[in-house]
Amino acid sequence: MMKRIELFQKDMTIVELGEAANKNIAFEWKGLYDSLHEQLTTAFAEIEDAAYGVYLDQLMTPLFEQLEAAGFSLMEELKEDDFVIAKCLIFRNSLEKWGTEDNRSRIFWSVVRDESGQPMGTLLTEIPHSHLKFDIPSAPVIYSIEVSDKERIVQEMRRIKDAGSQIL
Repeated sequence: MMKRIELFQKDMTIVELGEAANKNIAFEWKGLYDSLHEQLTTAFAEIEDAAYGVYLDQLMTPLFEQLEAAGFSLMEELKEDDFVIAKCLIFRNSLEKWGTEDNRSRIFWSVVRDESGQPMGTLLTEIPHSHLKFDIPSAPVIYSIEVSDKERIVQEMRRIKDAGSQIL
């Protein structure tokens, strides 16, 4: 994998953060997928969907670390039984309601806070995946929304997916 360039600056809006994240994902996802495919195909036979967590750890952790280095916070207080992927994707903050068994979509949400701790919006991380074998049929996508409370986040996720939009 190539060295990632600095993506984020502290004065960026939630929309600009999402755009920069998507550019990085578009550049990185397929090469990483190809390099890990054999290993994660084998792992999928044993750990099933957790293989996607291994992939997301590799793809998303550097991106989230760069967001943090630029002064943004994406984490919230964890509960004892929380399962966290890629440092900032909390499993309880996700929905998987769209698609077929061979092309499902799980969307995680992460409220983004600025340097002063104020919420500035939410990044939604969509991971398309198969439940039948290890397969990521298309690039993960980041959606930016300008809301930060759970009820409105879920409403926006459903609106985006139901409309079939690629709203960034």
